Amino acid sequence: MASELSIFEKRIDPVIQAGVVLVMVLLIDVFGVIVSGTNTVGVSNRFPWLCAASFMLFFALFNAVLSASAENIAKYWGRSIYSFMGLALGAGLLAWGFSGLTIGEAGSYRWIYLVVTVGYLVFLGMIAIIKNVVTFAQREEWNRPRTKNREREK
Repeated sequence: MASELSIFEKRIDPVIQAGVVLVMVLLIDVFGVIVSGTNTVGVSNRFPWLCAASFMLFFALFNAVLSASAENIAKYWGRSIYSFMGLALGAGLLAWGFSGLTIGEAGSYRWIYLVVTVGYLVFLGMIAIIKNVVTFAQREEWNRPRTKNREREK
């Protein structure tokens, strides 16, 4: 029997991750247009911006977690950050195209984009720190704590 790897143990290129997420944004935007065309459910004209920001956050979380299994963290980070920038641009252009609103006209989505971007950088930093701590802990030789010999005065 073949052993099954966890998704967190697989090494998936960040460019592929961003591409898949961008296709998901496109599919959800098209689905939103179809649903709004049926007039059964009211879909806001800012829905594409919501979709773009949501999938950017999705990419940020999973990309940061998957960075823990990267062999060369510097190379992975470079590709990840460029992929995130491409995803933000692509998702923003899709949102603009589907909604007809610029990010400034879409209300608070400019700030949401900023918060997701800063959060992404924080996620990457946290994973890097955690990975360094775990690597350090694995290299150390752990013994039981030393006992201190203290004589109590009576």
